[in-house]
Amino acid sequence: MEHHSFLLNILFYLVAAIVTVPLAKRLGMGAVLGYLVAGVVIGPWGLGLINNVEVILSFSEFGVVLLMFLIGLELEPKRLWLLRRPIFGWGGAQVAVVSAGLCAGAMAFGVDWRTALVAALGLSLSSTAIVLATLGERKLMSTPAGSAGFSILLFQDIAAIPMIALVPLLGGLATHSDAPGWLRVLKLVAVLAALVVAGRFLVNPILRFIAKTELREIFTAFALMLVIAICVLMESVGLSMALGTFVAGVLLADSEYRHELISDLEPFKGLLLGLFFIAVGMSVDFGVLRAQPLLILALVAGLLAIKIALLYGLSKLFDIPRGQQLFFALLLSQGGEFAFVVFATALAAHVFTPETSAVLVVVVTVSMVATPLLLLLHDKLVAPRLRSDKKRRPDDTIEAQDNPIMIAGFGRFGQIIGRLLAANKIGVTVLDHDPDQIDLLRKFGFKVFYGDATRVDLLVAAGIEKAKALVIAIDDVDDSLALVDAVRLRLPHLTILARARNVTHYYELMNRGVTLIERETFAAALLLGEQTLRQAGYSAERAERAAAIFRTHNLKTLLDVAPHFQDQQKVMSLTRKAREELEDMFESDAAAFAAEGENGRSD
Repeated sequence: MEHHSFLLNILFYLVAAIVTVPLAKRLGMGAVLGYLVAGVVIGPWGLGLINNVEVILSFSEFGVVLLMFLIGLELEPKRLWLLRRPIFGWGGAQVAVVSAGLCAGAMAFGVDWRTALVAALGLSLSSTAIVLATLGERKLMSTPAGSAGFSILLFQDIAAIPMIALVPLLGGLATHSDAPGWLRVLKLVAVLAALVVAGRFLVNPILRFIAKTELREIFTAFALMLVIAICVLMESVGLSMALGTFVAGVLLADSEYRHELISDLEPFKGLLLGLFFIAVGMSVDFGVLRAQPLLILALVAGLLAIKIALLYGLSKLFDIPRGQQLFFALLLSQGGEFAFVVFATALAAHVFTPETSAVLVVVVTVSMVATPLLLLLHDKLVAPRLRSDKKRRPDDTIEAQDNPIMIAGFGRFGQIIGRLLAANKIGVTVLDHDPDQIDLLRKFGFKVFYGDATRVDLLVAAGIEKAKALVIAIDDVDDSLALVDAVRLRLPHLTILARARNVTHYYELMNRGVTLIERETFAAALLLGEQTLRQAGYSAERAERAAAIFRTHNLKTLLDVAPHFQDQQKVMSLTRKAREELEDMFESDAAAFAAEGENGRSD
């Protein structure tokens, strides 16, 4: 019966995730909120399909641990050292300022200072799982807000250790271990030292030995065993499991087996992280919420308001661009997983009453559920306004120029063209609609005007009627095509040179009569392909000839397919035929090259 129940629970998890997560993504709410909703639906306060929430939550925390290990694998020690300022400077400032603000707010309402301090320390921490999953889903990890958020989370994992050690002292109790404080510190140092030594000198030889067996499943088993062993070791001395696995990941970041470890563990991380969010949704105690709804909602609102306000203020000191500051504040506004540990320790040390602990646990859980909703509101209400604020910037006063070339769009593609022309003393008039980009370019001496390049009146004001050619290097495909249409109506004979983002864009430009088109990645990819042929053993002459054959044939194929590009069956047929022709051409060229070599030797 237990086996049957276990399989049934797995079925409930999978069905709930498969139904709610894609639906949440389609509605623009994100995968995290979908998992949370799935947990609420199948949990004790929903359909009641699953009730052993604590067991599931404890097991699913392994997903957070795997996440930190994989992040560590992506960070070499050198890069981590470069992050020391945001980790300890920004992270320390965040924990200190937010803890002080929350503690002062609680004491203002008459809460005992010990209770207020411990609650504030726990609530200052954010959810590693929610923040990193959100950044990964939105591909924002490399942005200033994402980088700062990650650094702060890493410091929070470190700060959770002294927080947990401090709580029993406030309650007048010894820690769960009767060992003196200095001995506990010595154990922590010894464990971290053991991790460093093992990561440097022991794990790589073992991985090398296992790799030689060519048994992929054993490699995967060792990777899981490594992470679990670190978790057991860290938990035995009261350290953060997530911090321990992160340190281990960093130590293996320069290993030759790093990519195999990542690819083997990634599927487990994704599934267990999803299970963690489902467990959080199931753990929302609607009994406490129903008994004291106004108190819970007021506490959640107060927590979010104070953290968002303080984080928004700190973001101005953290080198985060203005457009990302509110997103950063919302992203870190919730309570985190380590708050549950801090509160459990406070309950055991009699700093918290059972009622206080139950209320705070619900507050943290509800704040975690609220974060995806706040980010959704930001996406729907705030982000469009930020974009429109940029667009509402008054167009520059444009004086008609006598330059022979006009460039619409001065990003990475347009800049190369502009610099080439400027270096050859050819006058260029440039229009772009990104204020930040324009301000930067002007610092480097470029004459760039702010304005919507798709507006013909601005182009005319800039002197397009006197220009010999218009270069369209706009990022957005629709805007690019709209500009071609507008210019064709006003100046049908003007020469247009355009950047094509992809093949479909290429065909749309051709349909509008644009013949001077360059695909933005094709030339660079072909050049790299030519260099790759040389590494594979081709001579420089043969590699260059192969690249030329491919370029000519590819252009011919594009022209052949262009009249039929909306007929998928015809396109597939022509493409298949073209591939066979290209193979025949390369075979003929190889034979000709071999014959030339023979003739050369006979001569």
